[in-house]
Amino acid sequence: MSQPDKIFFNNEDENSKAFTATLNKRVNEYFKIKGISRYGNMQMYLKTVFMLSLFILPFLGIVLFEPGTLVALILCGMTGLGMAGIGLGIMHDAIHGAYSANQNVNKFWGYTLNFVGGNAMNWKIQHNVKHHSYANIHDHDEDIAPKLILRLSPYSSISGVHKFQYIYAWILYGLGTFFWVTFKDFIKLINYYKEGWLQKNASSVSKEVAILIISKILYYSYIIGIPLMFTSYTGLEIFLGFMTLHVFSGLATAVIFQPSHLMEEVIYPTPNKDGEMPYSRFVHQLHTTVNFANDNKLVTWYGGALNYQVEHHLYPQICHIHYPAISKLVIQACKEFNIPYHSKDGFFEALREHNKMLKWLGTPESNYELASAG
Repeated sequence: MSQPDKIFFNNEDENSKAFTATLNKRVNEYFKIKGISRYGNMQMYLKTVFMLSLFILPFLGIVLFEPGTLVALILCGMTGLGMAGIGLGIMHDAIHGAYSANQNVNKFWGYTLNFVGGNAMNWKIQHNVKHHSYANIHDHDEDIAPKLILRLSPYSSISGVHKFQYIYAWILYGLGTFFWVTFKDFIKLINYYKEGWLQKNASSVSKEVAILIISKILYYSYIIGIPLMFTSYTGLEIFLGFMTLHVFSGLATAVIFQPSHLMEEVIYPTPNKDGEMPYSRFVHQLHTTVNFANDNKLVTWYGGALNYQVEHHLYPQICHIHYPAISKLVIQACKEFNIPYHSKDGFFEALREHNKMLKWLGTPESNYELASAG
């Protein structure tokens, strides 16, 4: 049975209201006392240059110098890491409106997703609207919707193949960005049009369709067309390089995004038959989100501080470079108001716990019935 179409969060809970007001006040005071902007600064700008360079320079090295197959594949892998870095550390903030106070600047950098083969409008609807608004709510959060043979919610239907998903999930994760740039974006845009989401979030449907088609043509023209026209690599070698790029990009993206809402600490809250949720929208994020590896500076830097996923879900319009400092305020407020704050110490610990969650979701014990079924 599907969930109610409309969701109503319990924003009248007194403890939640006090927690939200207190934390918001402290976060606002932090920026005021420090005298800094909540948007990007030089650290963000330097990261932007680095990630774009990591994507572009290895690709240019392949085209201009035509190294041997092994070296070329290594460079393709580096390009893939740059692609993921652009998504994690540039476009993600920009589409949330957190890169700059100037929304035209945010829009410009948001289109870096189109530059690397994706689609900014699809991401805005799936991620900003459907995921952030309804994290871990079955039938509303697309991030936990069934994907091919992946089961990511205890309320999704289960089959025998799912008991092996903790093994094959990593293959599908590695193919994630490949699926996006080839056919998924087209399917998403069509579905969002049918569901009315595109009309609500786009200034013009025809404009978004044109942007999708033109950006895909441009992407394939340079990522495959240039090597075909200006190098002596065979078609098979170019395809192998293209897939290597996307495997590196898909895995790098997955190991940052996937653990944050799929570990044993999180819950999958369901609305009652009237669509009413047990928590406020703000507190809901804390019940459904997990931080990890917060002391790992490399993971924090490369991953766009999305290992501080709690802070990101509470304050998506604050640039990620501020999340480590803000986290101290969040932890303290959670202690004061007896609200959970989930965090794993290590990066590989988080991956192990995520894999355990995938394994559990493949067992009959994880097959829940919807709370609204009655």
